[in-house]
Amino acid sequence: MENLQEIVALAKRRGFIYPGSEIYGGFRGFWDYGPLGVELKNNIKREWWKTMVYSREDVVGVDTAIVMSPKVWEASGHTEAFTDPLVECKVCHKRFRADKQEEITLHEKEHGEKVIWTKPKKFNLLTEVLLGTTEPKQKAYLRGEITQGVFVNFANVIQSTRVKIPFGIAQIGKAFRNEITPGNFTYRSREFEQMELEYFVRPDEKESKKTFEALKQLRRQWYVSLGMKENKLRFREHKADERAHYARFAEDIEYEAPFGWSEFEGIHHRGDYDLKNHRLKYKDPDTNEEYTPLVIETSGGVDRSALFFLMDAYSKEEKRVVLKLHPKLAPVKVAVFPLLANKDKLVKKARQVFDKLKLSLRSTWDERGNIGKRYFSQDEAGTPFCVTIDFETLDNDSVTVRDRDTTAQVRVGVAKLEEYLGKRLGSSV
Repeated sequence: MENLQEIVALAKRRGFIYPGSEIYGGFRGFWDYGPLGVELKNNIKREWWKTMVYSREDVVGVDTAIVMSPKVWEASGHTEAFTDPLVECKVCHKRFRADKQEEITLHEKEHGEKVIWTKPKKFNLLTEVLLGTTEPKQKAYLRGEITQGVFVNFANVIQSTRVKIPFGIAQIGKAFRNEITPGNFTYRSREFEQMELEYFVRPDEKESKKTFEALKQLRRQWYVSLGMKENKLRFREHKADERAHYARFAEDIEYEAPFGWSEFEGIHHRGDYDLKNHRLKYKDPDTNEEYTPLVIETSGGVDRSALFFLMDAYSKEEKRVVLKLHPKLAPVKVAVFPLLANKDKLVKKARQVFDKLKLSLRSTWDERGNIGKRYFSQDEAGTPFCVTIDFETLDNDSVTVRDRDTTAQVRVGVAKLEEYLGKRLGSSV
């Protein structure tokens, strides 16, 4: 995958991702997910939740409000420190992040010697909202990260669940940042979705670093297990001058995208910064010892993950484009076709097969055009298997099952079809 525009075109054409508010000229930094895109995102979130919550006894989940009291962001340091350096071109008045040298250089090449820059100044990324029905309205913020919802509910979770340290609180949800220069398709957006784990440990540096390393490897392996190529991934440690205001140390998982190595999940040692600022402590129910825990965070972008899974799966072959998505992530698992759409017996039988499969597998029906075009259409959508009902089906009740990646075809009896597909797909429904 070398050309970002190929993914942009495919995403729109096949209903993965559309430009936001497109009929009104679009709205920069915002994107809509179509029928296939919403399924891909849901599958990513579902697999994350299975791994980070359901498979563990030490993690519980929450879903907190997008708008919180402004006091939350004051206590967390975001109203002061959640900033990017901004420079403005004095000629065209376009603004850029001062630390994005590639974008600045490109602008200078386009405008030549005319470019004159302002001095860098801090720009707060929190997105303001005004609440109330009378003036002056109350100023609040759309959350710039989903993390703070976990911290302000720290005591509630302990009291209602009786979890004991070490334990984690997981959350998936929308966040908003007033990005200076959104770009690279959905990579840098003003509205995006995060999937995060905040893991609380005793105030012991050795234990916290051990937890940090364990979660770092767990998160990297999760992407590999879902089909992302290992050679496209790397860790990058944050330098002291680039760490977030809350981080003692941090590392990113980066993907080698067409626009360079790009972060899409961060593992942060947040120390006791947040809980101290919110004046929250933990009281051990067995010893009555009271202390402020340390926090290790894994924070992944759903939208960025979806984009990189698409890029990694994209394959351009001689006669077809195919998305070799892992079956667990594929928006549709099985497509069912009658060989000919004008033969009532074939259509009726195909409908019976489809109606049965759709109860257990995410399935789709397709009777448009010739069978070859239907295969290629499903390849492009990432559907792992196609089931064709043909004249032989009417004789012996078997169907043709075609594999997306290899294009190999086998005959399978209708009675055993669900079992066969289930085994091939694994636990991917």
